[in-house]
Amino acid sequence: MVSKKCVFGCVIALFMSLSAQAQLADPVKYAGTIQVADLERHLTYLASDELEGRDTGEKGQKLAAEYLRKFYQSLGLQGPVNGDYFQKFQLSSILWTEVNLQIGRKKLTENVDFVFMGDGDMKKAAKADLVFLGIATDENLAKVDVNGKLVGLWAIGERAGSFADKIMSKGAAGIVVVTMEGQANFDRMANRFKSLAGRGRLGFDKPTEQRPIFMVSSEKMAEIFETPVEELKEAAKGNPESIKAQKATYRVTKKKNWVDTENVMAFIEGTDKKEEVLVISSHYDHVGINSDGQINNGADDDGSGTVSVMEIAEAFALAAKDGFKPRRSVLFLNVTGEEKGLLGSEYYAENPIFPLENTVNNLNIDMVGRIDYEYEGKENQDYVYVIGSEMLSSQLKVISEYNNITYSNLILDYRYDAEDDPNRFYYRSDHYNFAKHNIPVIFYFNGVHDDYHQPTDTVDKIEFELMEKRARLIFHTAWDLANREHRTPVDRVNTRTDR
Repeated sequence: MVSKKCVFGCVIALFMSLSAQAQLADPVKYAGTIQVADLERHLTYLASDELEGRDTGEKGQKLAAEYLRKFYQSLGLQGPVNGDYFQKFQLSSILWTEVNLQIGRKKLTENVDFVFMGDGDMKKAAKADLVFLGIATDENLAKVDVNGKLVGLWAIGERAGSFADKIMSKGAAGIVVVTMEGQANFDRMANRFKSLAGRGRLGFDKPTEQRPIFMVSSEKMAEIFETPVEELKEAAKGNPESIKAQKATYRVTKKKNWVDTENVMAFIEGTDKKEEVLVISSHYDHVGINSDGQINNGADDDGSGTVSVMEIAEAFALAAKDGFKPRRSVLFLNVTGEEKGLLGSEYYAENPIFPLENTVNNLNIDMVGRIDYEYEGKENQDYVYVIGSEMLSSQLKVISEYNNITYSNLILDYRYDAEDDPNRFYYRSDHYNFAKHNIPVIFYFNGVHDDYHQPTDTVDKIEFELMEKRARLIFHTAWDLANREHRTPVDRVNTRTDR
């Protein structure tokens, strides 16, 4: 067993590697410029009704982008896209003009009984048997013929891409799937799809696939197969052939439009290690206006992360004006399209302004303004969830904890960092598109609450003093990473490359 003295010595050695210039600067002074008043001022605008929920490609997102550009310009930070602050790109918007699903004689209602998750463009309705496969194992596939059939899957906690590819490769005509238990969970998702239905589904353009995938609740699946939920769950494990097949009729048709959007970024060039780049990110889009005409202001998600990036950028800019530029370059990146599937960060990762091999870390900030269910009522609520810090590098978590102990003394909670986390938070924000390219990341997160993706996610509910503490911790960690002698090594195997 390694002694505590030895471990302590290693940690001290790790943190004696800052440059002389960085040692002369006082990071506490610049962290102190991250203040409640500024966070609140920026967030009050970005989460205002005027911005209409900052939906990707819409008026409010454009207003937010312009606000960010002017702010970075006022700090004297560089626009790294040929002198511009915008990385512009185009998305396709798919509007499903017809989505029909009928089981037996009962016609199901889109975004009430099911949501459509797949692709397809059919000239006429198709008919097929709906068979129950349950869990998509080789053993079950040996018992149930899926060729030419709609296939009922019980895929709670599974990755959509993996089970869909497997079943469609076996000749299935389409999929009807349960991915979460409980009608309430499904209803929340269905309501979100309903609110987006008139605006189309955004994504990168690709050829149409005949890949109809209909998602239903566990209760609806039980109703479809005329079998109680618990009995269906048991059959899903290894006895799927015991469930009687149903007759199905379905059709999907689509129309394609184009949407212009942009990532916003600002850059501060480093000194002796300027070719290496630290990326500090958030997403500034949200989900817009719901089907009832209510604005989803997105104060926490992710207005909180966006204004934190702004204030961290200002702290670095003020240090630079005082003659303390970071050794490494720093890119402040506010991405669009996160709510549509991490699209903005994916676009950046595929079209990087700075080479990914020179990108040393990504610190991603998504929802840091609230207190979640786990910490409600607790005496000490000074916490933040830290996700991904030890996924790729043996040093990043140590650096994070050192800066927390030295400057912030927050509770760093790692409960969502487990590889089998059923919430799959690791895969659900923009750091993922850096991590999949083997760039060590930290995702800072406050957890979910009743106002998540609701019109009630408003500025008046933000815990600004706590957000200030979290943003200052992230600044200190960023300052350390930008100024240390050696970049964090990528010395662990990436086991989470597939969403």
